[in-house]
Amino acid sequence: MTEFNQFIHHLLNLEKLAAGEFWSLVISTVILVLAAFLLNHIVRYVLLNGIHRFIKMSKNTWDDTLLNDQVLVRISKLTAPILNYYTIPMMLPPDNIGYEILVKFSLVYITSSSLLLVNGWLIATYNIFQLKDKYKNRPLKGMLQTTQVFLFLIGSIIVISIIISKSPTYLLTTLGASAAIIILIFKDSIMGFVAGIQLSANDMIKVGDWITVPNYDADGTVLEVSLNTVKVQNFDNTIITLPPYALTSGSFRNWKGMLKSGNRRIKRAIYMDMTSIRFCTTNDLEEFKKIDLIRDYIEQTEKEIGNHNKQNNIDASVWANGRRQTNVGVFRAYLKNYLLHQPTINATNLCMVRQLQPTEKGLPVEVYAFANTTNWEEYEQIQSDLFDHILATIPQFGLRLFQTPTGYDLSTLTTTRINTTVSATEEKQQN
Repeated sequence: MTEFNQFIHHLLNLEKLAAGEFWSLVISTVILVLAAFLLNHIVRYVLLNGIHRFIKMSKNTWDDTLLNDQVLVRISKLTAPILNYYTIPMMLPPDNIGYEILVKFSLVYITSSSLLLVNGWLIATYNIFQLKDKYKNRPLKGMLQTTQVFLFLIGSIIVISIIISKSPTYLLTTLGASAAIIILIFKDSIMGFVAGIQLSANDMIKVGDWITVPNYDADGTVLEVSLNTVKVQNFDNTIITLPPYALTSGSFRNWKGMLKSGNRRIKRAIYMDMTSIRFCTTNDLEEFKKIDLIRDYIEQTEKEIGNHNKQNNIDASVWANGRRQTNVGVFRAYLKNYLLHQPTINATNLCMVRQLQPTEKGLPVEVYAFANTTNWEEYEQIQSDLFDHILATIPQFGLRLFQTPTGYDLSTLTTTRINTTVSATEEKQQN
């Protein structure tokens, strides 16, 4: 019998009872347990009403999050098991079987409560960083989840070692032999953790970024970056989840650079029928001079070409000799000046009209410029208005667009041939 049990035994005069030692043990246990829980409530009251009020008075916001009500409650919950752990020797002798059970129970309770407390601090720290603009859109959730996994893994090892009365190193040695199985089980988590570090360290992706991942049919805004998944809300409001390591092992497009610049690129080609490309005649150039945007260009170019041909004694009667302007060249100059005079086109960025390699569909003439907006609807409106004008202007330069023959074209061709044949037959009959 311990000294505290003897004190209770003599205090309550239990010597006369046959089971006096048993009752003294029960009564002393109840007293100490009640004292522990009473102390727990006292500590909780002090923390929530004393320290919590002091924290609220502080001008800092991080301490409100780091020591919130949930964290303070978890701190108070440590009071009872710690007190019980140190008072167990006062109730039971070390050779008693109940002593070992209660000690293990107290240690397990202390470990579990400590894990919950540390986890609460981790979540609070995560929330603090989320309030800062610098870290607000960083993929910190994946790192938090990974830390939680390791935390509870270590806690589980400690709890198991307490229950089986073995050193944690013994369990770690055993787990080391099963490392291959563990890696296989936590493969996605490990790969996600490594990918999360790469994404964060290299500033590759943030919550709110617009990304495109063709292999996963993802094209939209990043909603969440966690340990095992990256959530992307497509522009059709569907949500796609993909593993973080898919972004580091493969390629994806992040549009945040475009959004920050405030400009969006226009890059589209139209195909010219190459049979409509020709040198410009004097009459052609006179007609083109009526277009304000290229009048100066034509006059200056004609002057340069005339001087060049005169200096080199070029025979201008042959079209292939010397330098001459072409209708497609004048058209490109017109488009370039037209783009530069549009208020919706950013003239400070690269702006050009170029020819691409000819194909079986004709000669591609590509417009390369930047709209002065990143709003999707406005961008499409600017691009559509621009090419509406371009397509309507092409015939004025004696050019034709290439278009694969349609049913209408074939029916028109057939009708024309029939009418021609009928006319020829009627003419023969009249003769």
